[in-house]
Amino acid sequence: MSLRERNEEPVREYLVFRLAEDTYGVELIRVQEIVNPPALTEVPRANATTIGICSVRGMLVTVVDLRRVLRLAEAPASRNSRILLTRTEGAELMGLYVDEVFQVSRLLESEIEGANAVLGADLSDHVAGIGRPDGELIVLLDMRSITS
Repeated sequence: MSLRERNEEPVREYLVFRLAEDTYGVELIRVQEIVNPPALTEVPRANATTIGICSVRGMLVTVVDLRRVLRLAEAPASRNSRILLTRTEGAELMGLYVDEVFQVSRLLESEIEGANAVLGADLSDHVAGIGRPDGELIVLLDMRSITS
């Protein structure tokens, strides 16, 4: 156990990934699985953030492009692209399309700042906070907001 982990301060685990040139994180407990992107079927008249549906082991999954949700420039898929499978508040399976998955980061409470303190009050409703482990910057997303 590292000195950092022996600290009495609570630790949160985040799955860290890349969108565009930025690093983002979501609470690990909210991610059910990470999968390679399967073939997607477009859904006519779907929400603009929805890029399609697919079947994962017989379960129908709506796939949302996090770039669109966060109003980032679109980019073509790469061999590093992944889909994070998560559950909505209504317990439906949803896929979140990301550019690349990096790792699981363990953040101490003191390494997490409120989003308003860093980004100002006009930030996206989808940002829960900012993680600053070892001088890095990770935008921590609010999964409840994204999956609702």
